[in-house]
Amino acid sequence: MNIVSIGGGPAGLYFSILAKRAFPEARIRVFERNRADDAFGWGVVFSRETLDHFREADPESYDAIRAAFVYWDDIETFHGGARTVSRGHGFCGFSRKRLLNILQERAAGLGVEIRFEKEVDDPAAFRDADLVVAADGVNSRVRERLAAHFRPEIRWGTCRFAWLGTDLPMRAFTFVFRRNDHGLFQVHAYPYERNLGTWIVECDEATWRRAGLDTASEAETIAYCEGLFREDLRGHRLMANRSLWRSFPLVTCAKWSHGNVVLLGDAAHTAHFSIGSGTKLAMEDAISLVTAMREYGSGDPAAVLAAYEEARRPEVARIQRAARTSQSWFEESERWMKQDPIPFTFNLMTRSKRITWGNLRQRDPALVDRTAEWFRKQAGAPRTSEGLAPPPAFTPFRLRGLEIPNRIVVSPMCQYSAVEGVPQDWHLVHLGSRAVGGAGLVFTEMTDVSPEGRITRGCAGIWNDGQAAAWRRIVAFVHGNSRSRIGMQIAHAGRKASCSLPWEGDAPLAAGGWETMGPSALPFREGWPVPREMTRADMDRVREDFVAAAVRAAGAGFDLLEVHAAHGYLLSSFTSPLSNRRTDGYGGPLENRMRFPREVVRAVRAAWPADRPLAVRISASDWVEEGGVTPAESVAMARMLKEDGVDVIDVSSGGNSPESKVDYGRMYQVPFADRIRHEAGIPVIAVGAIQGVDHANTILAAGRADLVAMARPHLADPHLALHAAAETGFQDMPWPNQYLAAKPRPRRGG
Repeated sequence: MNIVSIGGGPAGLYFSILAKRAFPEARIRVFERNRADDAFGWGVVFSRETLDHFREADPESYDAIRAAFVYWDDIETFHGGARTVSRGHGFCGFSRKRLLNILQERAAGLGVEIRFEKEVDDPAAFRDADLVVAADGVNSRVRERLAAHFRPEIRWGTCRFAWLGTDLPMRAFTFVFRRNDHGLFQVHAYPYERNLGTWIVECDEATWRRAGLDTASEAETIAYCEGLFREDLRGHRLMANRSLWRSFPLVTCAKWSHGNVVLLGDAAHTAHFSIGSGTKLAMEDAISLVTAMREYGSGDPAAVLAAYEEARRPEVARIQRAARTSQSWFEESERWMKQDPIPFTFNLMTRSKRITWGNLRQRDPALVDRTAEWFRKQAGAPRTSEGLAPPPAFTPFRLRGLEIPNRIVVSPMCQYSAVEGVPQDWHLVHLGSRAVGGAGLVFTEMTDVSPEGRITRGCAGIWNDGQAAAWRRIVAFVHGNSRSRIGMQIAHAGRKASCSLPWEGDAPLAAGGWETMGPSALPFREGWPVPREMTRADMDRVREDFVAAAVRAAGAGFDLLEVHAAHGYLLSSFTSPLSNRRTDGYGGPLENRMRFPREVVRAVRAAWPADRPLAVRISASDWVEEGGVTPAESVAMARMLKEDGVDVIDVSSGGNSPESKVDYGRMYQVPFADRIRHEAGIPVIAVGAIQGVDHANTILAAGRADLVAMARPHLADPHLALHAAAETGFQDMPWPNQYLAAKPRPRRGG
């Protein structure tokens, strides 16, 4: 077998080592453009879990690497004049140059041919090779030459950073946040040898330019940063090694292989340095590729590369998602600078979603306890009967005259089981069981303000007194059998109305339907009925329908009311330029598109009791590249609604266009809520793939939301809150008397 690696960094060298071990008879050549001793950057970081992979793959190089590593468990955060330590993380640092030397020596000792100062950018030069590995880095020339096949995409970060070294002795991964007249600077630092460390300085583009660093030489960068971080460096110096200011490139490729050529490491994908995974990814790529080669042998390179990509992509995608989330946190860190040091540190530790409340408790119970106590104090909540701070999800929250006993919310979930809009026993059991199950706030499903406002014939309504009476029975059950509060969501489906039930096709009714309407005569998708463009008279009638619904909801005893202005239904379709093409005062700029929804909200607020809170659910993004609602616009929307007397924004997204490209994932909509909470200064409810109370505690403690709504988890477990209280050792959670026999014994956890 004849193998060529273009690139002699960690990816190419480690692959060559593993491939030579697996196939001793193979001829393996490595071509590296730089000299043997060239190493740009300073140190690399691995977790202990990563080291375990290296030990299994090649014990000899693992032993050499381990002998030179610097280990630490702590992360130190300097913010707000305080040093906050988080323990139990398990890192090791290592000189990048030493790593390359070890891998070079190991590869050469196995018989790998390494040629330095040899520039190669065309894999076609190796026509005799069975496999060509393009491990030529983030600026891969092979990837560029074969771009039509690999289809790379590069998205540049919005911050600028410089990779410096320091002789400051460090005992921990260190984050420093420091502000001067030019703006906010942040440091990612860690040791990699005795009295040597990496010191990455990062700031936004505007700060970088105001500081004059856009024209600074390396020496001028050193001088500026040593002055800025004088207190943190404690008399020690910074060092440069091609320490140029740059933006981080997020590299993704549609394919990693073409013919017998395969991309490895940064040539195929990158992960932001804030989670320290670039070298880890590269070396684990090598392990995965050689595993595929062992399985399929040398006779079928196409099968090898297909198997490699199929096995490796999910893990890379997971790491890249976490890295993008972490990168975004640092790009938007200005948002959290007013946080106190304890919640700020918790926010920082959980930024990528890889670490959550429960996971951090295992690593660092002291920090989690301090965070819980801080959260308790700022909420004005008492300690538990055991003298402890309750977990954030079980801390009460007040809106106007309403106290919600905990912050777990049952999200509105359409049941499609009403008869002529009247809720049935199904609704009583569905909502009642979630209340008995301990949720702090239980929402009804989307409840329509008129018959033509229904999505389906099975949708619930509140346009007549008979419906209100049925709802009153449900409210009475919730209030009489639980401490939960119950809210109603009122809505009009707009152009998405007149459809069949989900289990009967979920499409426009072929017969027996009703006319739909919207801001413009634009169907939701191709083949759907064209809605009637609303007139002023239509708007007046719909507004009054919402008001009448609010009055009936108040009479039925609901504790909170939510106006549904999300997911492409009527009010949402006014807010989005994808569905609103009007040329009058209700279309065009956001202020105009919000005019009718705000008319409805103001009228509802006037009709709804002053001591009861009003919520509005919005879609914070249309998830399209151009032409839709943006997260920045959602902040402006929230500010307008706050002016109109809204107490809390329920932050969702999407629904206005079938062309939306939603980036799904755990807690994927929480960043929208986080941004609105901080920039609009209004309480928010977070929603979207929040998978349980561990996620809820994480979101709340980090200050990303005030309440956390879950839908599918509550479908799977009506008693989710009771079970979570038991699992976390929260003994003060009230259980129904009828269920006390099942209440677990006290156990401290969390």
